[in-house]
Amino acid sequence: MGEEGPGGVPGSQLVGSVPGGPAPSLRADASWGPASCHFADRERDTSQGFTGVISPEAVGQRSACAPCMLSVLLQVADAVCFSFPAERHAGCPCVTASMDDIYFEHTISVGQVVNIKAKVNRAFNSSMEVGIQVSYEDLCSGKHCSICKAYATFVAQGPSGSKVKLKPLAPQTEEEKIEHSIAAERRRMRLVHKDTLKDLLTQLETRDGSAAVPAEKTRVESVELVLPPHANHQGNTFGGQIMAWMENVATIAASRLCHAHPTLRAIEMFHFRGPSQVGDRLVLKAIVNNAFKNSMEVGVCAEAYGQEMSVSRRHINSAFMTFVVLDQEGQPRNLPMVAPEPGDGERRYREASARKKIRLDRKYVVSCKQTEVPLSVPWDQSNKVYLSYNNVSALKTLIAKANWALAREKEKVRMYTLEEDKFLSFRIEMSVRITASRAFSLLSDLRRRHEWDRHYASAELVQQVDDDDMIYHVVSQTLSHENKPQDFVILASRRKPCSKGDPYVVAFRSVTLPTHPASTSFTRGETLCSGFCIWPESEETSKVAYYNQATPGYLNYVTTNVAGLSSNFCATFEACEKFLLKNKEDLIVRLQDL
Repeated sequence: MGEEGPGGVPGSQLVGSVPGGPAPSLRADASWGPASCHFADRERDTSQGFTGVISPEAVGQRSACAPCMLSVLLQVADAVCFSFPAERHAGCPCVTASMDDIYFEHTISVGQVVNIKAKVNRAFNSSMEVGIQVSYEDLCSGKHCSICKAYATFVAQGPSGSKVKLKPLAPQTEEEKIEHSIAAERRRMRLVHKDTLKDLLTQLETRDGSAAVPAEKTRVESVELVLPPHANHQGNTFGGQIMAWMENVATIAASRLCHAHPTLRAIEMFHFRGPSQVGDRLVLKAIVNNAFKNSMEVGVCAEAYGQEMSVSRRHINSAFMTFVVLDQEGQPRNLPMVAPEPGDGERRYREASARKKIRLDRKYVVSCKQTEVPLSVPWDQSNKVYLSYNNVSALKTLIAKANWALAREKEKVRMYTLEEDKFLSFRIEMSVRITASRAFSLLSDLRRRHEWDRHYASAELVQQVDDDDMIYHVVSQTLSHENKPQDFVILASRRKPCSKGDPYVVAFRSVTLPTHPASTSFTRGETLCSGFCIWPESEETSKVAYYNQATPGYLNYVTTNVAGLSSNFCATFEACEKFLLKNKEDLIVRLQDL
């Protein structure tokens, strides 16, 4: 079950409420007990928070010690937090267009305090990204835990539903600058979700389902009437309320497979297909699409119609929810297999396997902290989007750091260092009389790096992934401690500015390729995070900066330059300037190659 929304991204909405209950308000209500809504102090700030206490009603008909339905949390967030920052920035009504994957890290029980924070990360042309953080605190133990972190896309609506051009958002703090920069990468990843799923479907194998439970036995259907308490000030049904109803039927479908109380673990990235209003009837359908060893995917579809006798139904959205069943030790139990129905059931079955692979890639490649990511991640067709995202976002995060210290300055070249955690990072920058777009073209092609960087012996283009991502096999002139030249397999990801004021970015990181294993002729080197950032300073001048988060094998070379015992960095960057000036009028460099 579950149809695809616009752009091929599966539809779904936020998660819900107490079964059949109305959307909670800012005041204390039956499910939440005392609650408060708070804003930051800055004028027209684009953030908002909510704090409330889970009361027994939030667990429905189950035991008071049972965990709260996770949909309750996001229903409240949708009702009091999500749209307010977006509407405050836009100055007009906003509707939710999509939501990224939501991973629930913990459950929450009666008596615990929930904190919900929402903030606009970036405004694009007519849409904006809102980041949401949900956490809880136990008043008895003082323990604080994160429940989930999510990103929603909102679209501003003018009179008669017309689009509204949004003003840019100016980030102030280091955290705001990081989120603002990476928001462009998350937007790019959403747009290619459909293609990623399509590519992966061609690689899947069919499993033996002879001893499986027929999926038809898990099918559930329910009808809900949208009442005024379920809608916002625009008359549209709260997304969280719809998701509450959707989670109800999904939970029943999952229970029919496992014959136990399932726990919601994740909700797939989704787009909204359209609104529903007060007076609509919502038809909610759920079925288990596929079951894996310890988890199952349930597809839920929501359709709306206006009158009892109406034949035409509007597809509101679809959701794909991942459930697990926990044993007494809190560990996931093994689940029975599912036998799909012929036709659409088999399609949903295969797509569920593809989505599981995509979820794992997004969770462990995209969501990992840099200190948790192995230096060389295996590259394949299914995770190319997320490795590219990780590559660029890691560099953008490094660029946005605030504590860079000037270490050396020689003529026009300035060298900065940043010491944090286990890493020593450096930045070298200078102004060059060349347009940013031309510098971007020249520096993003590693095959020409040897013309100015004496450490490069050669760079072979191994794979042209797409227009923005290339994989190179690089051979270095530098000898290792084994007295052999070093080689690297590097993913180069380049990005043009998303909006005015953004820089051109070229990011590098190591990957592994089966076609290019480590050779006895070389010592395989690795780079974690490095690349160029190019800002236009005028029509003819650009500021070019090179960043590198030094790996252990590179530290001695870095510290020698920082201490002033060597000028290799400065000499290399001066050679880079000469290379750019020499080739800035080269007819081979064309803007259409960007």
